[in-house]
Amino acid sequence: MLTRDFIEDSLYNPHYGYFSKQVVIFSPGDPFDFNSMRDELEFHQILGQRYTSFEDKLDEQSPNDNRQLWHTPTELFRPYYGEAIARYLVTNYKLTHHPYHDLIVYELGAGNGTLMLNILDYIRDLHPDVYERTKYKIIEISPSLASLQTSLLNQPSASPHASHVEIINRSIFAWDTYVPSPCYMLALEVFDNFPHDAIRYDPFTEEPLQGTVLIDSAGDFYEFYVPHLDPVAARFLRVRNAACTQPFNHPLRSPRFLRNLKSRLPFAPNLTLPEYIPTRLMQFFDILYHSFPAHQLLTSDFHSLPDPIPGFNAPVVQTRHQRRVVPVTTPFVQQGYFDILFPTDFAVMEDMYRVLTRKLTRVMSQEDFLKRWAFVDETRTRSGENPLLSWYRNASVMTTV
Repeated sequence: MLTRDFIEDSLYNPHYGYFSKQVVIFSPGDPFDFNSMRDELEFHQILGQRYTSFEDKLDEQSPNDNRQLWHTPTELFRPYYGEAIARYLVTNYKLTHHPYHDLIVYELGAGNGTLMLNILDYIRDLHPDVYERTKYKIIEISPSLASLQTSLLNQPSASPHASHVEIINRSIFAWDTYVPSPCYMLALEVFDNFPHDAIRYDPFTEEPLQGTVLIDSAGDFYEFYVPHLDPVAARFLRVRNAACTQPFNHPLRSPRFLRNLKSRLPFAPNLTLPEYIPTRLMQFFDILYHSFPAHQLLTSDFHSLPDPIPGFNAPVVQTRHQRRVVPVTTPFVQQGYFDILFPTDFAVMEDMYRVLTRKLTRVMSQEDFLKRWAFVDETRTRSGENPLLSWYRNASVMTTV
C-alpha cells in the first residue's frame, strides 16, 4: 500500500487504529490557578503531579503499560484557551454574518469535548443573543471519542448545551453533504495527524518516486519506491509548484552539481532523503471548497517538531511504554500503537489553501493569536511568566479573512 494509506490505517483503522482504540486524552481536573503559582517551573511540577494522579486512577481500573496518553492546550489551559477561540468566533460572526445567519461552528476532531464546552459556556454567559443562534457540530472519526463527547453532554454541567450540539461520527474525508451557509471550521492540532505520502527523488534526473510499503505474511514491513506517481501525489506536486510564492524546503533545493557530487561518493544512496508531502491536507482543502464554500477556517498546528525521523517535513513517530515516551526512526511500525505526527509548513499550506479554496488568509504565531484574543492576565504566574504564551511557541495559526 502507499505510505499515506499505511499511515491512515495505523492511525484511524476502526478496529485497531491509534485514535480509534488506543489514545487517552489527559484531563487535569480543576483549572490551574496560574496567578497563585510562583513561575512556570511550579506549573510544570503541578502538572506532573496531576499527570501521575490521572494515570494512577486509570491503572486502578485497568493497568496498562502501553497507555497512549497525551495532552492538548485546550485541556492544559481550560477554560482560557477555549474562551480565546470563542472571542475570535463571536467577534468575527458579529462583524460579518450577524444578524442574517446563525453562528455555525464545525470542530474537526474534538477530543474530550472540552473546547466545545468552553466555547459554548462563554457564548451563553456573555453573548446570550448569539448563543440562541449557535449551532455546534463536531466531526469525529473516532467512535470512542464520539462516545466520550456524547457522555459529556449528558453531564449536568453540559446538558443545557445539548440542543445546540450535533456529533457526527465520520471521517471528514467521507463528507458528502453540501453546506451553503456561512460557517466556521475549527481544525486545532488536526493537520499534524493527516496522512502524508513519501517522495524520494533521483539525484541525477530529479524524477520523483513514490513510497510504498509491502507487508509480508509474517507481518514485516518493506519500504520501496516506484517511479509512477498516483494521481493524488502527482496533483499535489503540480499544485504546490504552481501555488507557492516563495522557496520551500525539499530535497532538490540544493544546487544540482552538489547533489550529483554527493551521489557519486562511495556508498552514497541512489535516491534523496524522503520528502513527506501532505496529500490528505490538499484533499481536505478540496472538501472545504466543494462542500463548505462559505466557510472560514481557523487552524492551529506545529510548524516544527523535535526529533523527527530522517527526511524533509518528516514526522515524529513515538509510543508510550511504562509512562515513558519511546521514539522510533520509521513510520512503519505496529499499527495502532504509535503516534505519527507531522510538522506543518505554513507558508506552503497557506499558498495551497488560497489557490484551492480561492480565499484569503492570515498566518501568525499561536502566541500572537492568543495575545490578541485571550485574557492573558488569567494565565500569568507571579514571576510574570505566562505558560499559555510560552508552552506552544512551535505552533502557528492560520485564519481565513
